[in-house]
Amino acid sequence: MAKEKSQDSAKHIAMRPIAPNDEPFLYKVFASTRADEMKLVPWNEAQKEAFLKQQFTAQRDYYLKHYPDAQYQIILLGERPVGRLYVHRIENEIRILDVTLLPQYRGAGVGTPLIREIMSEAKRSGRAVSIYVDNFSPALRLFEHLGFSKIEESGISVLFKWNPSA
Repeated sequence: MAKEKSQDSAKHIAMRPIAPNDEPFLYKVFASTRADEMKLVPWNEAQKEAFLKQQFTAQRDYYLKHYPDAQYQIILLGERPVGRLYVHRIENEIRILDVTLLPQYRGAGVGTPLIREIMSEAKRSGRAVSIYVDNFSPALRLFEHLGFSKIEESGISVLFKWNPSA
């Protein structure tokens, strides 16, 4: 699938709060992150779909229970929804809970300006930025490139942190 890249992608990136009718889109975004894993299991399509829906619901419920004050947003490129961004802000830290783009927008210049904006906010407010990234995610390179440091590796994820005073 071709990347949908624009020279001035950052100018067209916007955010809006998640609405109840976004559930099918949010599921599509979630499922896109598990496509490679689903190719490895010997399940039929119905079994894969049931598993993914259960995992999506569990993740959503976990975030809402443990981070009720987080900001849950849809990433827009122009008017088109292209991903999700979940951010939890506390006194000394901005935790990116989740940033996920649909596959055709990954590596297309959409994620970097979003993360840079969070980093700018952190710098203005004197807070660190942190995120857990899956070990197999291409996003590892993005966070390393932006100056995040690996703080801890556990199981399938890496905790990255960026400190504006570093």
